[in-house]
Amino acid sequence: MSKQKISHKFESRHRARELAVQFLYSIDLCPWQEFEPALELFLGAESLAEAELPEVKDYCRFLTRGTWDRRTEADELLLRVVTGWRPERMASVERSVLRLTIFEGFLNRELPFKSAISEAVDIARFFGTDESARFVNGVLARVARHLLPEGE
Repeated sequence: MSKQKISHKFESRHRARELAVQFLYSIDLCPWQEFEPALELFLGAESLAEAELPEVKDYCRFLTRGTWDRRTEADELLLRVVTGWRPERMASVERSVLRLTIFEGFLNRELPFKSAISEAVDIARFFGTDESARFVNGVLARVARHLLPEGE
């Protein structure tokens, strides 16, 4: 695969993660919404419909559905490794980033977890603050120590 194709795939996946966090954040704040219709409305919004590539939207769908379906598993893992911060007390942006990263990096193994952590920190910094990025990095480091075998 050429460097250009790898770069394009990386950029597409990064953009899909950004969109997934935005959608997960919105559905987390408005839990009365039905997931599938809200997702299709989000991805079909005029601003996204013209600007985003089909592979970005497809990967965003995959990430949001998987993360939402397995959020209980992610939250249970967070409860095991983080003391003093129950998932419902976390800021919604941070919670959305953590759930997405746990789904993509651990539960589904779509991405090596070290790469998933790096992506999560970038996205947390972009949508939150430097403090959000540090918090996400610290939590995911604990998750990695808890779940990954030594040396992985």
